[in-house]
Amino acid sequence: MDTEAQPTERDRSSRPDGPEETSGTPGAEGRSRSALVPRVAGWLPGGWATLILLLCLLFLLALNTFVARPFQIPSGSMEPGLRTGDRVLVNKMAYRFGAGPHRGDVVVFDGTGYFGEADYIKRVVGVGGDRVVCCDEEGRVRVNGRSVDESGFLFPGDSPSTVSFDVVVPDGRLFVLGDHRSGSRDSRDHLGSPGGGMIPVRDVIGRADWIVWPFDRATRLHRPDAYARVPAPGADAAHPVEGAHG
Repeated sequence: MDTEAQPTERDRSSRPDGPEETSGTPGAEGRSRSALVPRVAGWLPGGWATLILLLCLLFLLALNTFVARPFQIPSGSMEPGLRTGDRVLVNKMAYRFGAGPHRGDVVVFDGTGYFGEADYIKRVVGVGGDRVVCCDEEGRVRVNGRSVDESGFLFPGDSPSTVSFDVVVPDGRLFVLGDHRSGSRDSRDHLGSPGGGMIPVRDVIGRADWIVWPFDRATRLHRPDAYARVPAPGADAAHPVEGAHG
């Protein structure tokens, strides 16, 4: 005898022709979510146009907070590369995953408590552990005993520095200079201040990667090769820099 249960006529009639969807099924959830957007648009003055505008604003806010931020150049301290009024795009992700600023990077940082109550843009000349000296017998900045040829980005006619210095950058800090040395207030001007003019890496907002305005000057900002041959920190510790002034 076949003992498998056979469906009765009542069993057959109780089944719907297609799969039944209840409020707990994925299909119903999808319809509920898709219906939410038109409802929100209906609540807002201006409907869909206002909703799209709000979503764009939220996207830009998230982008500005976590990824990139526009920054307007406030002075000529970074000429000739960056001019007053230029707008640069600051990459806020550049140093988020363990990588720190490199010598030659142009960075934007919060100068509160060190430079002033504002954000600043300067070039990194020394990182933690570096010995930065000015000047050698030819008037050049030396980093870890290696003279740096800054002619590729230094303001025409400027000397690397009219201020003599010989500093060792503490770990977690940066020694920064403007490219227009005669028109820049930078680490040299704060050597006797708290922190010795060295900027904490934690106060760096990001790396300036692009000039985005004006359009005729739009370009990618590259790290110069001038610092590529600088040795690791401590390489010149046993060899005083010739021509350096205290």
